[in-house]
This record gives sequence, C-alpha cells and structure tokens, in this order.
Amino acid sequence: MVVALLTLELFLPMSQSLKDKRMVVRRLKDRLGAMNVAVAEVGHQDVWQRAGLAVVTVASADAVAEQTLSSALAEIERLEPGLVTRSQVEYMR
Repeated sequence: MVVALLTLELFLPMSQSLKDKRMVVRRLKDRLGAMNVAVAEVGHQDVWQRAGLAVVTVASADAVAEQTLSSALAEIERLEPGLVTRSQVEYMR
C-alpha cells in the first residue's frame, strides 16, 4: 500500500476577493473529488491570489498512485490553465 501526496501552489491573478478565490478552489475540489482522491486547501487561506492545495490518494502500487495524481494535475490544468506555479509529489509507505 502506498499513500501519495500532491502539493500544489496556484496563482489566481483574476481573483479580486477571497470569495473569487473560493469559487475557483471549490470548482477544482468538486471536480477532483470524482477521481478517487481527497483534496484540501492547506495554504494561503487569507491571500486573494494564491492557494495551496493538497491532493491525496491511496493505492496498491506506486504506478497506480502516480497515474492518479498525474490525471488530477492534468484535470486542474485543463479546467484552469496556467494557474499551477509549483507541484510536488511525495510517497509514504
């Protein structure tokens, strides 16, 4: 069993308030929830134009976890192109 964590930094240049930011984050969380992952906003909660997200999955093998997180990252890029400024994957066994 492997637990994989994808941490993301997002830059939201169009956001003019926390409400605008929350709409984008909620849309991403709702969409990713259907992909067998858990999503949480873990950083920059009080900043309008930045967001820190954590995406976690549990799988039987590294390859399955990596594919799931790659799909999640691709979906974020498809929904909101150009927002991801940093991404990092960690594995816990």
